[in-house]
Amino acid sequence: MTDLPRHSPNRLAQETSPYLLQHANNPVDWRAWNEASLAEAKLADKPIFLSIGYSACHWCHVMEHESFENPDIAALMNDWFVNIKVDREERPDLDQIYMAAVIAMTQSGGWPMSVFLTPDLKPFFGGTYWPPESRWGRPGFRQILSAVHEAWQNRREALLEQAEQLTEAVVAAGRPQHPAGALSEETLRNALKVLVRSVDRENGGFGSAPKFPHPMDLRLLLRLWRRFGSEDALAATTLTLDKMARGGIYDHLGGGFARYSTDERWLAPHFEKMLYDNALLVPVYLEAHQITGRADFAAVARETLDYVLREMTRPEGGFYSTQDADSEGEEGKFFVWSQGEIEEALDEHEVAAFCACYDVTPQGNWEHKTILNRPESPERQAARLGLSPSVLEALLAGCRAKLFALRAERIAPGRDEKILASWNGLMIAACARVGAAFDEPRYIEAARAAGDFVLSTLVAEDGRLWHGYKDGRARFNGYLDDYAAVIDGLAELYQATFDARYLEGALALAERMEAQFADAADGGYFYTSADHETLIARSKDVHDNATPSGNSLAATALVKLALLTGRSDLEQRAVGTLEMLAGELARVPMAGAQALMAFDMLLGPAHEIVLMEGADPAECERVLVELRRRSLPNLLVIRQAAGAAVPAVLEPLLAGKTAIDGRTTAYVCRRGACQSPLVGAEAILAGWGRLTL
Repeated sequence: MTDLPRHSPNRLAQETSPYLLQHANNPVDWRAWNEASLAEAKLADKPIFLSIGYSACHWCHVMEHESFENPDIAALMNDWFVNIKVDREERPDLDQIYMAAVIAMTQSGGWPMSVFLTPDLKPFFGGTYWPPESRWGRPGFRQILSAVHEAWQNRREALLEQAEQLTEAVVAAGRPQHPAGALSEETLRNALKVLVRSVDRENGGFGSAPKFPHPMDLRLLLRLWRRFGSEDALAATTLTLDKMARGGIYDHLGGGFARYSTDERWLAPHFEKMLYDNALLVPVYLEAHQITGRADFAAVARETLDYVLREMTRPEGGFYSTQDADSEGEEGKFFVWSQGEIEEALDEHEVAAFCACYDVTPQGNWEHKTILNRPESPERQAARLGLSPSVLEALLAGCRAKLFALRAERIAPGRDEKILASWNGLMIAACARVGAAFDEPRYIEAARAAGDFVLSTLVAEDGRLWHGYKDGRARFNGYLDDYAAVIDGLAELYQATFDARYLEGALALAERMEAQFADAADGGYFYTSADHETLIARSKDVHDNATPSGNSLAATALVKLALLTGRSDLEQRAVGTLEMLAGELARVPMAGAQALMAFDMLLGPAHEIVLMEGADPAECERVLVELRRRSLPNLLVIRQAAGAAVPAVLEPLLAGKTAIDGRTTAYVCRRGACQSPLVGAEAILAGWGRLTL
C-alpha cells in the first residue's frame, strides 16, 4: 500500500480555500474537484471518496485529526479510492446534490459529509462524521472503507444499481415536491398558524435541540403580526430574540451570533460564527426594535454589525466568511471563562455583580468552564442585586470592556477570508438597512465598500457574477443565490445612498439571472447557470435552510426592483417564481419564509415614496431620517437631488415629478399610481397616516 509522508503537502496545497488548505498536509492524497481528478477516477476505475465540509466546522476538524491524519487509514484511502475534498462554501452546488443523497440514505445530514461515488459521479453510499473505529453505535471509518472496497470489487452491479436509484432520488429532491399554483392571503394565514404552533413557548425558537435561529421565520412573523394583528406572532418573535440575545449563542463581549445552540435554551453553541447568520439576524433585531422601541434589540443589531466591521471586513471592502469554533485545538476555548479568570480581571464589587448576572460559578456551566449568558432579565437581576437597571447596566458594560480587552490577548480562532458573493449580498443589505435606520454612516460606508468590491471584482466583463474571491482570484461560476442576494443587497444599498450605480448594477445582474437561470417551462430559476459544469442533476433551490433559497431571494429582489423602477416585467418574473413555489409554501411554510415575505410585499399594500429634494437638502434629510426610523418593511424610498440629472433607470418613476415651490415634495405611490403630493417636511410628517402601510 502507498503511504504519503505525513508532512508532505498534497495537491490541495495549490488551492485558495482555507478549508482545503487545512488538509494540505494530510497523508491522504487529496485532490480538488476538477476535470483532472474526475478523469483519474474513470481511468483508474476507482470509486471517488468525496468529503465535503467547511473551515469553521468542529466535527470536520475532529474527523481530520482522527482519520485523515492517520497514516494507516490514509493508506487505505489512497490505494482504494480517488479522494476529493470540497469546500461546501465554494461549491454549494455539489453540497446540495450530495447532501440530498446522504439524506435519502440516512434521513439526516450534516458536515463533514462523506459520500462514495461511482467514477461517473453517482452516489452509492454515504453519511456524515464517522469515528476511526466503531463506537457510539456508529460504524468505524476504517471498517467502512474496507466494506466499500470489498463491495466495489465483488458486488459492483448491486452498487451501480443503488447509485442509479440514489441519483433518481437526488434529481427528484431538486424539484418542488408540490404542484405550482396561485397564492392568496390564506397562504399567509396558514403560515401564521404553523409558525405560532411551532414556537417553544418557554425558550423561544422553533423545535428542540439542536436549535437554530430561523431568522426568516422571525421576520415573517413580524409581517404577519402587522397584516393580521396577531399578538401571538409578535410575542413569539420578541421572546425568541430576547432568549437568543441573553443566551450563550450570542457573544456578550464581542457581539455576533454563533451558528446554532446544542441545547434548547440557547446556552451552548458550536462556537463558529458565520457571516450569513449575522447578516440575517441583524434585520430581525432592527425590525423588532422599530416595532417595540426596545433599546436592547437595537443594541444587539449595532453590536453585531460592530463585530462584523471589526473582525469580518476586508480593509479594501467586502466581508469575510466565517470564524472557527476552535482555537488552540479546543472548541470554544477563546470564548469561555473560569470564575478565577473573572476574579483576576475585575474589581471585587464588579465580580459579584458580573458573576451573578452572567451565570459564572466555580463549577461552570459547560465542560467545567462558563459560557457567558444572562439567564434572567436585566430588570430582575437589578432588583435582586438592589441596583437600578441603569446603574447595573453601566457597571456590566465596564466589566465587559475589561474582559473583552483581556480576551483579545488570547489566540483567536481561525478566520476564513473567502469573499462569497451571496453572503456579501446579505450583509450589504443588513449594513445598508441598519445604517439608514440609525443614521449611522459607518455601516452604510461598509455596505458601499462591499458593493463596490462586488461590482468591480466579482462581476466579470461579460456581466457574469463570480461566486467567490480569495488571494487575488475571483473563482467559480456564480449560483442563483449569488445573483439574488447581490441584487437585493444593491437594491438596499441604493436606498441607503441614492447612488443610481447600485440600482443599475442590480438591474444588469437581474437580466443576466433571467438569461442564464430561468426555467422557461416551469417557472422560477435553476440553481446553476446554463453554462455551468454538467453535474448529475440541475436542481432548483426552493427551500430555505440556514440561508434563504435562491428562488425565494430572487422573488424578493425582483419585487423590490419592480417597485423601485416601475418595471412590470420584473414583477411578473417575481410572480412566476412565487407561483412555482406555491405548493411548497402552502404545505411547508417554514421552508419558505423568505418567499412568503416577498409575497407579502407583492400582495401589499407596498408603496414607493419618491422624495424630490427642494432648495434645502436638510429638509429632505429630516424627512428621510423620520421615514427610516419607523417600522415600514414594505416601503421603498427614492430620492432625487435638486438639479441633478435623472438616472435613466429611474426615468419611468420620476417622470412628471418635481419639487413644488422649491420645497421637499413626497409622492406616495403604489405600483406607479401616486397620491397627491405632500409639500414640505411639516406636511409630509403631519400626513404620516398616508405613509403608514
